[in-house]
Amino acid sequence: MKWTQPFSSIGIHDVAVFGGKNASLGEMTQHLSGLGIRIPEGFAVNAVAFRFFLQENGVYEKIAAALKTVSPKTLNGLREASADCRAFIDKCKLPSTLSTAILEEYHRMGSPAVAVRSSATAEDLPDASFAGQQETFLHIEGEAALLEACRRCYASLFTDRAIVYRQQHGYDHLEVALSIGVQRMVRSDLACSGVMFSIDTETGFRDAVLLTAAYGLGENVVQGAVNPDEVLIF
Repeated sequence: MKWTQPFSSIGIHDVAVFGGKNASLGEMTQHLSGLGIRIPEGFAVNAVAFRFFLQENGVYEKIAAALKTVSPKTLNGLREASADCRAFIDKCKLPSTLSTAILEEYHRMGSPAVAVRSSATAEDLPDASFAGQQETFLHIEGEAALLEACRRCYASLFTDRAIVYRQQHGYDHLEVALSIGVQRMVRSDLACSGVMFSIDTETGFRDAVLLTAAYGLGENVVQGAVNPDEVLIF
């Protein structure tokens, strides 16, 4: 199976394989690029590659055993299980076939600075949103840094917060897999960035766009680190 696909070749029907974030990026690339909306190029590493990574390194069963120590009602053993799972992955290497596929796509883009983004297969569902539960790494440059960021994305599926969220919503930890998005960085340090909603988030009014923005990286707005400018557009 081909481990990677450019955003332009995936869409919202691919959530089970590429996760909610990557599937949405693919949908936007396909339908908005032709309208003059510039979406930074990139590619996604599918969730099958994540399971292949665990199996090839022989840690799938170890992770499953560690997670059994977490009680759904009391979350006993949470920190220990989380630390153990991430420690298992810290010792892993990306299989050569997978790392080669990732680097081929990266070089096809021209080897720019990229954002390496986690995209869970259970992300942005009607009854749960896993967005923000896993890690994103910004301004990643070079082959070694890219592959390390991918491995760290995989490990972030087993943070305390991610484990608790799955427990609370009744998801099997190993039924949820992780896809990775690799996307060209935009020089937001030279301009502004932020968040746009295609609906008024307070009233539900559908004929408005809510835009919040500030100078610098968009994560400053998302994390509440700055007080952004806010514009409501009819």
